Amino acid sequence: MANEIGYWASVILPFFNLPLIWHLVRRKSSQDISLTWAGGVWACIVLMTPRAISSPDAAFRVFGWLNIVLFSVVAGLVFWLRVRNPAKPPSS
Repeated sequence: MANEIGYWASVILPFFNLPLIWHLVRRKSSQDISLTWAGGVWACIVLMTPRAISSPDAAFRVFGWLNIVLFSVVAGLVFWLRVRNPAKPPSS
């Protein structure tokens, strides 16, 4: 039972990136998201992915694949929107 719960949690967890993706697309801005955070999380996920996808644990493998795909969309959008719409300096 615990293994099945863990498996389904690992499948569901990466899908919590979808509201953030929708937020970014809807607002067409990533000014409210830290580039350091997005880059740091993405780098850690990339470094963790080889271990996840080679794991004998099915839950960890599924989590690894879904997380790298969905968070890469988040990070890509954050950086792409920041380049496309840079912050305007405060007017004096």
